[in-house]
Amino acid sequence: MTTVTKIQIFLAVLILGFLTGPRVIQALQKNSPDSNESATISQNNITTRNPYSTAKSILVPPSSYSALHLEAKSVYVWDILNHKKLYGMNEYAQLPLASVTKMMTAIVATEILPENSMIMIHPEDLLIEGDSGLYANEAWKFNELLDFTLISSSNDGASAIANAAGAMLTGASSTDRLLNKKMFISKMNAKAREIGLENSRFLNESGLDVDKTISGAYGSARDISMLLEYVFLKHPSIFNSTTYARRNFRSENNILHHVTNTNPDVARINGIIGSKTGYTDLAGGNLVVVVDIGINHPVVIAVLGSTYEGRFADVEQLLRATVLEITKNSSIK
Repeated sequence: MTTVTKIQIFLAVLILGFLTGPRVIQALQKNSPDSNESATISQNNITTRNPYSTAKSILVPPSSYSALHLEAKSVYVWDILNHKKLYGMNEYAQLPLASVTKMMTAIVATEILPENSMIMIHPEDLLIEGDSGLYANEAWKFNELLDFTLISSSNDGASAIANAAGAMLTGASSTDRLLNKKMFISKMNAKAREIGLENSRFLNESGLDVDKTISGAYGSARDISMLLEYVFLKHPSIFNSTTYARRNFRSENNILHHVTNTNPDVARINGIIGSKTGYTDLAGGNLVVVVDIGINHPVVIAVLGSTYEGRFADVEQLLRATVLEITKNSSIK
């Protein structure tokens, strides 16, 4: 090969490299990890940004509720302060309410009766299942009997209250107490619609099972949370007695009653505002609480379809997770 030929080949390679070089460099840049393009990397279904990208990555911490082991069929955690759901599991399922029903009884009666109204315990009221220690023809002030009924979950007390309030309604009978109670229960269902409890209906004032297949009331964990929010906002005094582990009551007949709360955990729940238990064969164990988890930060926790003991453990787990969740979110802000 002559010297001239070698020079010609060299010049041809040089010119070709000059023409194609920028394209090669651009192609390499597009595939380089140093590129500022928004390349994404998917690992275990978690999308992260290229660490060299100009866009900052956002890390989403895991939920505080992810490790729960609950016995309940349905739960709901509602932040009253921020008006938002914190956690839910089958929260729209319609389930038997048992004695949680008495919270609706309390609302409707409170909106009908003056707090110092006198209520007589009739013999028919004592025929209801369960004995909470009331006596036939015993007289009570309404507000005292309501407190007694909620803390002890008295079916007799709920019956007497429903009859007395029903007798105050338009069209009530002076002799037919059963009619008056039916009118009162109709008011309970009307109040449920007014509040927006779409999955709730009431057949009686106590929540006792009607028979082996029909519950005395039905509702969802979400509905019950909204019901407790309504109590908190409109009638907070209803909660007063439910925060005591024990209370003494004296009727107008000077009969002393010693009462123990059906929720044994109220004494050790910090910030407890209100509580109501429920248990029947059909319902299993139900429990709903309102707790202030900070300074003026009320939260509702509703548990339906658990077991007699499991409902308390379920609420304890949910409360602990709720405190962690809100504390975590506060620190992120």
